[in-house]
Amino acid sequence: MISTAIRVARVGSAAELAAAVLMMLGFPCLMLAALVPSVPAFAAAAAVTYLADHYLHRKGSYLINRLSKVRAGLSIRFLIRQLLLILLLARLSLADDLISYGAIACFIAFYGLQAPHGALVTLIRNRRRMPVATRNVDLKSRIRIPDAPPRRLLHRSAEKMLHLDLAAVAGVLVSAATGSAVAGFVGIGVTLVLGGLYVLALTPYVRGRRIPPKAETVLAAVDDWLRAYRPETVLYFSGSKDSAYQVNMWLETMEQLDTRPLIILRERVILNNLAPTTVPVICVPGGVHLMNMDLSTVRVALYAANVGKNIHLLRVPTMKHVFIGHGDSDKLASVNPFSKVYDEVWTAGRAGRDRYAIADVGVRDDDVVEVGRPQLAPIQTWQGVPEGRIPTVLYAPTWEGWDDNPGNTSILLAGENIVRRLVTADPPVRVLYKPHPFTGTRSPQAKAAHQRITALVEKAAAERAADPRFTADAAAQAAARAELTRIEARIADLVGVGDKGRDEAELTRDGIVDVRRHEEIARLRAEWNTAYWRSFPSWEHRVITGAEPRLYDCFNVSDAMVSDISSVVSDFIASGKPYAVTDSAELGEEEFKRQNTAVRAAVILTNSAAELGGLLAAVRDPAADPLAGDRKELKRYLLGPDEPKSIDQFNTAVANLALKAETRNLGQQSRITAGGPDVELADALPGQRTSGVGDADGVAAG
Repeated sequence: MISTAIRVARVGSAAELAAAVLMMLGFPCLMLAALVPSVPAFAAAAAVTYLADHYLHRKGSYLINRLSKVRAGLSIRFLIRQLLLILLLARLSLADDLISYGAIACFIAFYGLQAPHGALVTLIRNRRRMPVATRNVDLKSRIRIPDAPPRRLLHRSAEKMLHLDLAAVAGVLVSAATGSAVAGFVGIGVTLVLGGLYVLALTPYVRGRRIPPKAETVLAAVDDWLRAYRPETVLYFSGSKDSAYQVNMWLETMEQLDTRPLIILRERVILNNLAPTTVPVICVPGGVHLMNMDLSTVRVALYAANVGKNIHLLRVPTMKHVFIGHGDSDKLASVNPFSKVYDEVWTAGRAGRDRYAIADVGVRDDDVVEVGRPQLAPIQTWQGVPEGRIPTVLYAPTWEGWDDNPGNTSILLAGENIVRRLVTADPPVRVLYKPHPFTGTRSPQAKAAHQRITALVEKAAAERAADPRFTADAAAQAAARAELTRIEARIADLVGVGDKGRDEAELTRDGIVDVRRHEEIARLRAEWNTAYWRSFPSWEHRVITGAEPRLYDCFNVSDAMVSDISSVVSDFIASGKPYAVTDSAELGEEEFKRQNTAVRAAVILTNSAAELGGLLAAVRDPAADPLAGDRKELKRYLLGPDEPKSIDQFNTAVANLALKAETRNLGQQSRITAGGPDVELADALPGQRTSGVGDADGVAAG
């Protein structure tokens, strides 16, 4: 019941739920205490509301945000408490007493301080928001970016300012209880003085050398750095917070390029969720700023997603544009007709090329290049289930998609059947459930199904833990958990917990990665992954969400997988392990295999999941696996040959396309020099600041 209440209230824990309930009940209690009247009861209820409010803010509770949407925001809650205090004084027959007038004057003056305080905080934050935010870009030597105000001044500033009324409220309550106005006026004085000092403390940060440079100066510094660095290959990305994984999967590949790489992001939220990298990163939220940026040395632009903002870079003809995507599957997204706007489309293997040919969406075969999947290098080849360990089956369904096509995900129609059959399998297997990060973001039904599946796995895990047939090495697991704690502390120390208190301007100024530290963090993350899997029994069912452990780490500890039509299946095929795919739309096995290349070596499941026995049999006895040969052939078809290595294929494709771009540019320059057809130099050479306001939407004047 408590877990259900937590999900409904959208709070993070039972403690948050308790604090929310206490805060909600506290205000009716305040009114009751004021009407009775009772000073001790009022003081107790006020203390509860103060503490609960502070706790929920410190935890960043979702409920706090929701309250502001229903006219019960932070300022309103404090105002109601103050009005009820005035009511208490009136019910105590102190309405005409000096302390009552003092309290009223104090609260009016106190709210008068909120306006300059809020204005200063907003002004400081706006002025310190950079037109271009960067990582691994040396702006420090080019422009002066001052330190941010101390974190204690800006972090949760509205809450801190309003809580300064605590002195006045406490003083007035003491005066109401004792009959002496001294405590009340002392508290009033403390509140007003502290409020005034808070405003004065913020004032220096809106003038003089404590203000970051103007946008024009910052943009000029970025262009100066670009001219010095001379980037050649750009990874361009735009998307929502939840889509950061789509660019993160390409970071290691960008680090291994033979050319000078650059990452361009369009949303600050993506920059904040970007994984650590040594590649220079520029986040340019403004379309006009991007279109005026000097990218004249870039010859290849890589796009990981089909989004509207791609047009702001696609308009540049001096570079060649490539769609690399964020996965390779038989989903419709892998043959999006929008892909024909790119100069080339890169796929993992022959299957991607054939997919575009069959779809006939305007992508020419000559423009499709097979480059393998560099990200799949960490996936280990299956050697069978280790002796003494029960098999592990990974259930990794994709999300519900943007429409209600029943074939999008198995979560809705088959998920519970799959998990129920796996957790009750005999001989037993272990279940790892790792849902797609988008699961439930669009469909309430998918979210509810995910919650039911989670409950099934957790219940089965609890039952197995109580089963005497399953034993655990408590000492080894305790040691692994201690190791996890040590590694996490070291990683937190290396990445800099203090970064959370630093604003965008400071991070732009100081965001140069320490390569040695970056390599140590990578090593520690590998150690963390090893310790994580040792921190609980090898038979324990597990729900795995969040960024860690990664999907590929789950691949490596699993012996088989159940999934849907998505790039997860194509990637898992690299392991050579048995897998099953759910025909949620009930097309039938023959038609399902005809439409989806990646399932041709899979066990096909209906929504009842009755066919899971075939998958489990192949895992338990690899010699009797009828699909092993098919999986080997399919791996080459989908992902390309093992040699040359995928990263070498990728670098070759970049070099070949860069040569095409250079050839085109030289030809254009020759025509201009020879006085040929009238070619606008602004279109031929990016970085010239000639675009107008009308270009903001990516539509240049004809």
